[in-house]
Formats: sequence, structure tokens, C-alpha cells
Amino acid sequence: MTPPFEQLLDRLTTASYTSIGFPCAVDIDYRPLAPLLGVLLNNVGDPWTDGIHPMHAKGIERDVLGYFAELFRAPPGWTGYVTSGGTEGNHYGLWLGRTRLPNAIAYHSDAAHYSVAKAEHLLGLPGITVATLPTGEINYADLQRQASRWRSRPAIVTANIGTTMTEAVDDVHRIHEALDEAGVTHRYVHSDAALAGVPLALTADRPAFDLADGADSISISGHKFFGTPLICGVALARRGPSDTPAAIRYIGAPDASISGSRTGLGVVMLAHALDILGTAGLSDRTHRARDIATYTCRRLHHIGWPHWRNPGAFTVMLREPPDAVRTRWRLPSTDGWSHLICMPGVTTRQIDDFVEELSTAVPVQS
Repeated sequence: MTPPFEQLLDRLTTASYTSIGFPCAVDIDYRPLAPLLGVLLNNVGDPWTDGIHPMHAKGIERDVLGYFAELFRAPPGWTGYVTSGGTEGNHYGLWLGRTRLPNAIAYHSDAAHYSVAKAEHLLGLPGITVATLPTGEINYADLQRQASRWRSRPAIVTANIGTTMTEAVDDVHRIHEALDEAGVTHRYVHSDAALAGVPLALTADRPAFDLADGADSISISGHKFFGTPLICGVALARRGPSDTPAAIRYIGAPDASISGSRTGLGVVMLAHALDILGTAGLSDRTHRARDIATYTCRRLHHIGWPHWRNPGAFTVMLREPPDAVRTRWRLPSTDGWSHLICMPGVTTRQIDDFVEELSTAVPVQS
């Protein structure tokens, strides 16, 4: 009888070729880190204090955080940590916002990741959903209208830096302008940059989204652009909680994180990717992924299949294919549209195979 883990590996290996609807890079080899599977790496508590527990990788975590702080132009006094993923990063950012503005109203667009509304609920923040433009970008006029109704209350706004469906990017400068026009003086902006944060930071004509652009906090996912086989992420903030926690005697370190015990292995994986690629390698991956997205649009145009793409996005929107094609290629769909995501590691062969299958399907109704 085949062991369960081998059955799982067989299934995942088979599924990986046609799994182009979800954002996970597949071009970085993390197998050299396999010896670390024999030890526990728990970066418990604050990354800036090693603490009593010796089985950690906090020194490496500090280096990783320093890299992303420079990439996202963090000011002096910044803080952050390696999280369990984008959901925790969003929770952390909104928690910092509520800590500073306890009477705030939270605003997020209807294209926001589902974790945003969940974090607002867990934090007891009244949440208001803002409309989006056809591209998926937040509707700044609607944000102004909604916020003006509550101008006496502070605002906590989540900016989407690469929405889940269309990879639309909200402009942090325009969010601040909308709040100014609404008469909201006190505000906090969190950038949910789970997918697009790193690629955009490596782009010459980058939009306004990071800590130098007016975001108070930012979070990314490690398992998307970096394709880490362990779910993780990074959260950074201009400054930490106003009431810095005291050291916890049991662990010998303070803890201002959401999760407490945190992955040391994920830290090492991120460090491994940064070490072997560097900024130049990450930039090259970004350009190659965008080239594949451009190639995808050309192939879809060739067969006459309706499609569109936000500027610079890895994500290509296409009119929803027949169920058999959509299911086989794992394409999420909404309102008659599906998407595929040309993450680093997706090849022209995969795109060709997908388009060939699509071209023999039932013709789409324009």
C-alpha cells in the first residue's frame, strides 16, 4: 500500500501543471533547506530579542525584515515581524490602527481579501464596504462619500495592493486625498500587498502604496511571489504599539505579534530566496512573469477570447471558460469572468496548452 504522504505528493505533482489560477511561484528550489526539517525553529515573541528558547532563527529574521524595510521605504523607528501569512499581516495592521484610533470606522473595498472583514470583526471595528471601479480599484469618490458621513470618527482604510481577482492596485495618495476631502483628520492606512507588493516595489514607475507613500503598515505573503512551501508572510509598520509590552519571563522576550510562536523555517526560506536571487534576480523574475502575462494576452487575442489585464499585473482576466476547462485549470470565476495568474515559473508551454484546450471548447458568447 502506498503511504499517505506519497499519495499526497503524487496528487500534488499531477495538479501543479494545471494550477494556474492561484498565485504561487514555482521557480525557487527550497530543497537545500531540507536538513532543517529535523529541528524545531520557533521564533517566539519579538524578533528583536533572542529570548531564552535557543531553537530560533531570529538573527536571520532581523536581516529579512531589514531587507523588506528598505524595499518598502520604512522610516526610522519601523517595526515588524515574519507572520503566518497575509491574513495575520492584515490582522496586525488593523490591530495597530485600532490601538491608535480606538473610535475608528474601518473602510475596505468590495474587492478586498476576505481576511480584512474577518479582522475587522475580530477587532470589533465597525466596517464599511466601499465600491470599486470596473478594474477592481477602489472607487475614491465613494470612499469620500462614505467617509464624509462619519467625518467625526477616525478612519482606518485597507488599501488593496493587488486585489485577489483582478490584481488592481489602490493608490494610497488618492486615499489620503479622499479622506482630506471628506474632512476626516485622523486616519490610518494599511496596505494589503500580499501578492503585488514586492513586484511593484521593483518597478520603475511604481504606484503609491508603501510606507513612504503614506501607508502606516504593509503586509505581504511569502508563499505567493516567493513560493515558499511553508505559508508565511512579512508585516511592517511605521511604529509599533504605543504601549510596548514588557518582556515575558517564560520566554525572555516581549511579544507584540498576533501569533506568539512564529515560524523560524519560513524565515530561513525567505532568507534563502533573497540570498540566491538578490534584488536583481527578483526584478528579473518580475519582468519575466509580466512577459508571460503579455504572451497570454496575445494568445487569447489570437483565438478571439475576450480578456483584459490591469497594467503590470501577473493576472489575466478572461471570459469564463466552459466548466470542464475552468475546473481542470483551477480558474476562480466571478460575474462571468475567470482569471489565470502568470506567477514566476509559469511557462509558455502551459499557456499554449491552456489556450489550445480553450480554443477547442464551446465558443464564448461576446
